[in-house]
Amino acid sequence: MTPADLQWLDGVALGDLVRSGEITPLELVDHAIARAERENPTLNFIAHTNYDQARKAAGELNHADPAADHGPLFGVPMMVKDHVATIAGVPHTSGSRYLGDYIAPYDSELVIRYKAAGLVPVATSVASEFALIATAEAQRYGPCRNPWNPSHSTGGSSGGSAAAVAAGVVPIAHANDSGGSIRIPASACGLFGLKPTRARNPLGPDFGDITSGLWAEHVITRSVRDSAACLDATAGPMQGDPYPAPRHPGRFLAALDEPTAPLRLAFSTEAPTGVEVSAECRTAALDAAALCEELGHHVEEANLPVDASSMEEAFFVLYAAGAAWGIDSWQRTLKRGPAEGDLEPYTRALADTGRKFTASEYLLAVQEVQRYSRTLAAFYATFDSHLTPVLAAPPLKIGGLAAPAADPLQLLHIDANYAPFTWMANATGQPAMSVPLFWNQAGLPIGVHFTGRTGDEGLLLRLAGQLEEARPWAHRRPGGTLP
Repeated sequence: MTPADLQWLDGVALGDLVRSGEITPLELVDHAIARAERENPTLNFIAHTNYDQARKAAGELNHADPAADHGPLFGVPMMVKDHVATIAGVPHTSGSRYLGDYIAPYDSELVIRYKAAGLVPVATSVASEFALIATAEAQRYGPCRNPWNPSHSTGGSSGGSAAAVAAGVVPIAHANDSGGSIRIPASACGLFGLKPTRARNPLGPDFGDITSGLWAEHVITRSVRDSAACLDATAGPMQGDPYPAPRHPGRFLAALDEPTAPLRLAFSTEAPTGVEVSAECRTAALDAAALCEELGHHVEEANLPVDASSMEEAFFVLYAAGAAWGIDSWQRTLKRGPAEGDLEPYTRALADTGRKFTASEYLLAVQEVQRYSRTLAAFYATFDSHLTPVLAAPPLKIGGLAAPAADPLQLLHIDANYAPFTWMANATGQPAMSVPLFWNQAGLPIGVHFTGRTGDEGLLLRLAGQLEEARPWAHRRPGGTLP
């Protein structure tokens, strides 16, 4: 099998080749490294390479017992986002000059679980500084570019992961999401991105909870089944976690084979915060609603029954306080504060704002978010999922998320206007996904967003699998076969 044949296979297919003896894990890793070296000079998705460690790990997997059941992703190369999750011995910088040449002293629990499943991290991927905005253009790295059109952003913050998968370098890349950072780059790069239920995947050993549950860890993939297989490998609390996600019966990958009963789906093309949504993004959502109806689901237009502006204000308190906490947490680890020029202007301004909130104001914001979560839980008792656009506009040009130097906090409003749909699922802890069902006339992907009930990723994955079968996207490749 040629490198070109391997490039566009998903992780489960590559795992099948390893199990059949047609290829070894080390050969897969070498192919991924070669592709990374070929594509990265143009796209700039790598933060730090891990080639020697990856080749050593893959070589050890070559000698595993072939009769053992190693799981569907054994020997498959991947990337890990350079934020929160850490790989022992590899630089970890969160896209910030502030972290200097910090080397991670241990594998995070999530990376331990990836490795236990036979996944092999070959590099870490770029993001925005401290994952705070919906692009991957950190000053430390320079801009990460979209494989569909390198003059456009990948979205973010997990843009490096999305670029690597969209370019066929690896089939799976770790990502995380506190306001849409899995789903936004998945949408902008034509990939599948699932944000799991709050606490489905662990944040240990360093964290049990980030910003009162806004944070979620998972992956960006080309296929739905790769996402499900990864969730099987990583889901479940770590000992000492403050709370677990609701138990999910059975395996997520097996759930894709279960029949998809007719669902009751709500849809809306209006942003909950009232910002303008482009005609292309509206069309993408309407097209997906029509497809769902063709597949036998009941679809009706309905807006979420919440005061989104009030909920957004509470979310902002948590988000800004989280930015301040992130800097202060690193100050404790590094035993030094950020010097002049160590932080980008927006990061510093957002953290300074977060420090102004009192503990009481923070807890009032938590109370407000939790109150709205209960209101939305009643809505999702009626509807199985809510369908919207992912973004208010197609992928932006590089530099499209920028603010005047005199007022860097304007970036907060620019970012919120670009991504008005995704943050609410972080506030409520619900699972949500971006599904690549639409491309515009310029050949840029526009994802469609589905939010589900807390704890029921299985339903979303089954629906995504049905949509993938009805309207396959595997043949849509940057520079390859386009509609």
